[in-house]
Amino acid sequence: MSYKIRGQHVTLIEERQAFQSDQWVQTPVAQFSLDERAWKVYWQDSKGKWHYIDDIEPNEDFETQLKIVDEGHNGMFWG
Repeated sequence: MSYKIRGQHVTLIEERQAFQSDQWVQTPVAQFSLDERAWKVYWQDSKGKWHYIDDIEPNEDFETQLKIVDEGHNGMFWG
């Protein structure tokens, strides 16, 4: 796992070695956006567009949001 920070956005990225290759593949898992002092969580569609997850309540505590993603949120982030 790694992350990229750009402005008010933190993108959580899964890194894996490609199948039968020495190359590594980076797959965005979730994006967190700080909006009015609360973190919102987003998912990415197959075209690379981020969408707000409205059933995850914005929270001032980043670690709370990270824990929700880590736990999978009904299978949304981990297969």
